[in-house]
Amino acid sequence: DIIFCLDQTLGTRKVAFSMRSALMNVVPTLAVALLNGVVAGQQPDPPGQAKGRPPKHEAYLFAHMVHGDYGRLYYTVSLDGLHWQALHGGKRVFEEYRGHPDICQGHDGRYYLVGNRNDSAPDINFWTSSDLIQWTKFGDFTPDLKSTPGYSHALQRIGAPKVFYDTNTKQYVLTWHTPHVPGTKEDPERYWASQRTLYVTSKDLRSFSAPPRRLFTWEMATIDVIIRHAEGKYWAIIKDERYPTLEWTTGKTIRISSSPELLGPYSEPGPPISPNFREAPALIPSPDGSAWYLYYEQYPGVSYGLSVAGGLSGPWFQVSGYTSVPAWNKYSMPPKVRHGCMIVISRRQYDALVAKFPIAKD
Repeated sequence: DIIFCLDQTLGTRKVAFSMRSALMNVVPTLAVALLNGVVAGQQPDPPGQAKGRPPKHEAYLFAHMVHGDYGRLYYTVSLDGLHWQALHGGKRVFEEYRGHPDICQGHDGRYYLVGNRNDSAPDINFWTSSDLIQWTKFGDFTPDLKSTPGYSHALQRIGAPKVFYDTNTKQYVLTWHTPHVPGTKEDPERYWASQRTLYVTSKDLRSFSAPPRRLFTWEMATIDVIIRHAEGKYWAIIKDERYPTLEWTTGKTIRISSSPELLGPYSEPGPPISPNFREAPALIPSPDGSAWYLYYEQYPGVSYGLSVAGGLSGPWFQVSGYTSVPAWNKYSMPPKVRHGCMIVISRRQYDALVAKFPIAKD
């Protein structure tokens, strides 16, 4: 005999199902009903939603590339930080852009978008916008990589530049990753294991500090680093770029370091927040401000993962998504989204973006 019990509250009654082998033909139908109905009620939604009250954070913009159109600019939006919809029919929103999209709001209230033509290009490029709709070219910056103290053997490579504006010190920090060992056919991973995160600062993105410097004092391959200020300190969210092995189990995961100062020293990274083979972290506060949502890509363009915590120091847990059971999916993304950044926007900005770039139909 097979006994299957379900404890489900229906008002004040509890229902128990007992099925014997003679009734096995009804099990598939019941299983489908359970997966699509009862189980959904047993799984709580992620914390941080502003239920029954106005949200502290009204809406969100995800600026990103897509699988099959690498380095171009696409928009996706959300009202709850969990369920995302592609804009502009899933087409590019700005033809001139090249890079791994990253946006910050700057010293003058305008938005600044950073990119580069490709990793071998010597320059980093900037655009600016007052409304996130119309972008105009702002300027370029060419760092002298080989002048970096203690890093004179840097290769001429600039990967995924990111820009952060710190309201406390009133300066921008521009970061990117640069390797110092070329890959080979026999060992392509040594190129990635040699990546280090470099930075310069600027007051206006017109003139920059020189020379570039290494952001971290510890020796570890890092890429896709974003800096944020919250909870009284600075946080560097990184991808650990070593390849995972028995000796280095944290390889290709998302981890977090912190510092009391913008430019460090940053602590050694904490434990992995994501599974292995994840990159491009994007961090947003939840609508009610009580939790953090940290997204990361399972590359190349396979899916996005989501981890949630009440504070940036953790503990973190992973949210269910991308399953074959709709009731289990607590967040959703358009297909093929890849590397980018997420920022908080107002409902007014959200409405303007949707008016200009209508939400893509399924």
